[in-house]
Amino acid sequence: MQTDILGEPYRQRVIELPDDDQGRVVATLVSRRAPGGSRRAVLYLHGFTDYFFQTHVADFFVARGYDFYALDLRKYGRSLLAHQTPNFTRSMDEYFPELDEAARIIRAEDGHDTLVVAAHSTGGLISSLWAHARADAGLVDGLLLNSPFFDFNAPWLLRRPAVSAVGSLAQRAPYRVVPLKLPGLYGRSLHRDHDGEWDYRVDWKPVNGFPVRVAWLKAIRSGQRRLHAGLDLRVPVFVGCSTASYRQRTWSEQAHEADAVLNVDHIVRWAPALGRDVTLARIEGGKHDLSLSRQPARDRFFAESGQWLRTQLG
Repeated sequence: MQTDILGEPYRQRVIELPDDDQGRVVATLVSRRAPGGSRRAVLYLHGFTDYFFQTHVADFFVARGYDFYALDLRKYGRSLLAHQTPNFTRSMDEYFPELDEAARIIRAEDGHDTLVVAAHSTGGLISSLWAHARADAGLVDGLLLNSPFFDFNAPWLLRRPAVSAVGSLAQRAPYRVVPLKLPGLYGRSLHRDHDGEWDYRVDWKPVNGFPVRVAWLKAIRSGQRRLHAGLDLRVPVFVGCSTASYRQRTWSEQAHEADAVLNVDHIVRWAPALGRDVTLARIEGGKHDLSLSRQPARDRFFAESGQWLRTQLG
């Protein structure tokens, strides 16, 4: 354990994982304890082109008596090593070992009886699949999903041929870059050096995002299809998303009031596939990461999340 890059009271622990075709692999578990200690914990999981920097999210949980943990997955943020391709994976299941180890540390070593996973975007997809796969182990007591990545933001007729085309290519050339032209509007709406209010490391979270690789695209689509077929999450689930998607390709101030990454109608459509106890909250004026929305949308998201925590977990 050592002091995290965020400074005290944040600590970090490096989780060593088996090598892959690019060499050494690690994940990083960041922690911050609630005053007086707690038997409850929350594990935060970031999205794509992302890492944990949102200390106000930690403030929210700590104020409610939860010890806070955040996991930078392999090849993301603190865990991104010089020889690695940023954010690359061949399967959502590749992330299960670091989630297993994080849960073991939180429960067995640190002595927590309750574990809530709070996850954003791609993290929402990964954590849902992991919680389903580990349902019999009872590792998770609730999921709080912030704009989970349940489908691609493209018309159905475009999604099908595009994914079919990358399927075979992912086997032959997994690292090939998919020629997507991303306008970077979401990143522009966030970082304070552009039109946003937040400060973070742009080498770990570039304004225009990291290149999308064909194997990653196949891995995401495979995970989404498993979710669409229906999961069996036996714990309460909260799903939050904006009331609107930003559909323009050029910048306007409206990018601050909508999800500029995903189609929120897809999130609403697929939320019931998670399990039997799903609460959906639509946040007017919310961005893709609802916790990074402008106020008062940010306050509404935290209010809805807090109410769900009180109702479902006491």
